[in-house]
Amino acid sequence: MLGAASFWTYLIVCPTSFILGILFTNWSYDFPLLWTSKRLTPEMIKAIEAHYVMLYDSPPLIGRVLHAIILIALAAFIAKLYKPSESNALFDGASLVLFMVAVIVYGSNTIKGMQIIKGGDYGEDIPQAQSLQVVAASNTIMALVLIGVLLLQAGQWYAERKEKEELDAMSEGLNNADSPTVSKKELKEKKKKV
Repeated sequence: MLGAASFWTYLIVCPTSFILGILFTNWSYDFPLLWTSKRLTPEMIKAIEAHYVMLYDSPPLIGRVLHAIILIALAAFIAKLYKPSESNALFDGASLVLFMVAVIVYGSNTIKGMQIIKGGDYGEDIPQAQSLQVVAASNTIMALVLIGVLLLQAGQWYAERKEKEELDAMSEGLNNADSPTVSKKELKEKKKKV
């Protein structure tokens, strides 16, 4: 049966995975900007620019849904960190930091970069291709930190499962032993925490 912690974990993992999916859809446009040694042709730059302009010009509902999904994940982090256990403080605290890095990169680099691409106002200092590379690099950074969030959530699940198994083994040993090293009261308190 799912507990409250599992529910909040799902509300972290699902939005994080959804955002990773959105970033993956940009990968075919970001890849040539960052990971190939081939020279970018004007047609390639025009296609990548058109993609980001299309994303920026999408109906407001799409942006609102994305922002709502981000807020759901943040609310789940706050709920899990309310009266945290040691596991929550470590794993969820680190996950929240990584998630906030992704949100900050999104707000400061991706949105601003798409505004510049939409306006075509690249300035004299930064060429067009470099502006596109900044957006692509921001998408890669967001993907990496969001993968970190998923890994930390999986690590928390594994650590809690192992702790439960150890407590169950101690409980089994306590029921079979004549002189227990841990009192039944202490064991019940540890089980309540898990």
